[in-house]
Amino acid sequence: MISIILKYRKLANGEYPIVLRITKDKCTKIISLGVSCKKEHWDGNQISKRHPDYTLKNRLLLRAKEKALRIVDEFKLQNIDFTLDEFETSFRGKKSIKTTVSDFWLEKISDLNQAGRTGNARAYKDSYVSFFKFCNRKSLTFREITPSELDKYETYLRATGSHDGGIGVRMRAIRALYNDAIKKGVVAEKYYPFKAYKVSKLKGKGFKTFLTKDEIERIINLDTDEYPHLLDTKNYAVFSYFMGGINFADLMRLKWEDVQNDRVNYIRSKTKGRFSIKILAPAAEILEYYRKLDTGTAFIFPILLKDKMTPLQIENRKAKSLRRYNSQLKEIASILNIKKKVTSYTFRHSFATNLKYSGISADVIGQSMGHSDVSVTQAYLKEFDDSIVDEAMKKLLEESSTKYKLLSE
Repeated sequence: MISIILKYRKLANGEYPIVLRITKDKCTKIISLGVSCKKEHWDGNQISKRHPDYTLKNRLLLRAKEKALRIVDEFKLQNIDFTLDEFETSFRGKKSIKTTVSDFWLEKISDLNQAGRTGNARAYKDSYVSFFKFCNRKSLTFREITPSELDKYETYLRATGSHDGGIGVRMRAIRALYNDAIKKGVVAEKYYPFKAYKVSKLKGKGFKTFLTKDEIERIINLDTDEYPHLLDTKNYAVFSYFMGGINFADLMRLKWEDVQNDRVNYIRSKTKGRFSIKILAPAAEILEYYRKLDTGTAFIFPILLKDKMTPLQIENRKAKSLRRYNSQLKEIASILNIKKKVTSYTFRHSFATNLKYSGISADVIGQSMGHSDVSVTQAYLKEFDDSIVDEAMKKLLEESSTKYKLLSE
């Protein structure tokens, strides 16, 4: 398990480093001891008497091995099934690395924020709050996240109203965190609980709400003279529908420079895919309204109110604006007697579903949405000529004779 060996990689001075080797669970770690000698002075497990300083150096090697054995014994006495990284930390006398799930999780959130990946950071934070509301024990270690513990967490989530889709989001966050902990040596792979607990069972295949063309037209016809506070929300919803189901995160980031001739060109924040969407008449009228309005920024819509915002400021603004948007979409549905749960994603699903019912192939729909088919889980993006997608999107205007009316007209 523990041995002192000569590493066969010659140093600049012609000698070879002597290192401590520890093997555990079929894994090996090499730790430098700062001692070296020539190959002819090495005698299997110690320095031979031919070396002028063999007594001193062998004493250093013996102390190193004794220290390593003592550390292993201490772990055993405390019933700790240590990792090799934990052993090295103790051997070098460094401050103990963060091994609690809570500390590691919070560090992950901080790293994501610093990297500007604020959306991922928020998702990890939401899952952190949910999990420790269930667990309520910040001293929890990764070894204690067992399949049984995950089953209990799933039961807790179901009892608090979550379904497969939401539960899957939480479990995938924990799984990704656990994989990262294994990669960084915080926990041994043999404790990995997701070999037994299968996230794949959480299919999340709930019915995706969509609006029919008739219901979309009723939203278009909503009298915002009577409900002026709903004008922006109505515009965002209709724009999303007629612009390829663009989601809220991308809509709020659109700039006037993204509008070129009769197209909007943008990079989707989630997949980094590039899109060029033909501007249909209803969307064109909405753009003209905001061009005249002048938000005072480079952004088209009055959601991000300053040009220079940090990623964290943008993420916070998105979360606040999205809550308001979804709340007002619910109000619109109530006013129009639409008996469906309408959210920002409803218009993305409506775009895809209405094209499907108009006879457009799933491949073409996928091209416009950034996926190879209607499923948002596909990673492969097929290539179609823009004209094919443009013609397909015109189907959204069929069976609708209503001109889009704005409050300003």
